[in-house]
Amino acid sequence: MNKALLVIDFINDLAHPDGRIAASAAHVVEQDAITHANQALAHARAQGWLVVLFKVGFDAGYKLQPKGSPMFGRAQQFGALSLADSGTDFHPALDVQAGDLVLTKPRVSPFYGTALEPALRANQIDHLYLCGISTSWAIQAATRDGHDRDYRITILEDACAAADAMDHHGSLRMLGRIAEIIKVAQLS
Repeated sequence: MNKALLVIDFINDLAHPDGRIAASAAHVVEQDAITHANQALAHARAQGWLVVLFKVGFDAGYKLQPKGSPMFGRAQQFGALSLADSGTDFHPALDVQAGDLVLTKPRVSPFYGTALEPALRANQIDHLYLCGISTSWAIQAATRDGHDRDYRITILEDACAAADAMDHHGSLRMLGRIAEIIKVAQLS
């Protein structure tokens, strides 16, 4: 079984307390999610897994921004999620390394409009481990999309965060029907 770790949206605008749209930042701290993500990254690298880090963002002119989206429609107004500035840089505490595959996604799901599927196929991946933010959006989207593409899915619950613990746990309860939910310490 070939495995990949997907680390989703631990970027400044979303995960840092000073981010422009950082609704999940407090829960990131509460969960110690980035520390746990770094532990998962170390494990994945030591095991030779494919490591893929995602950032959501739009071109400097916001040409790819879905203007009518309730989620992304006001990003330009806030100056958020622009690939032209540091808001879409990975959180400084996240252990990003040169050998990691970094993909930019224009929507919630890491499968939409990215090279994820070709990378997974090229590496014969059949089991995805997920962490990042937010549990109730990007992690749900990745889990559902991955499940429907016949990947085995494991969510690293303590390396994920949402707007708050209630959203996080509610999402995990639903996703537990199609994914394994574990803590990073349970990785083997």
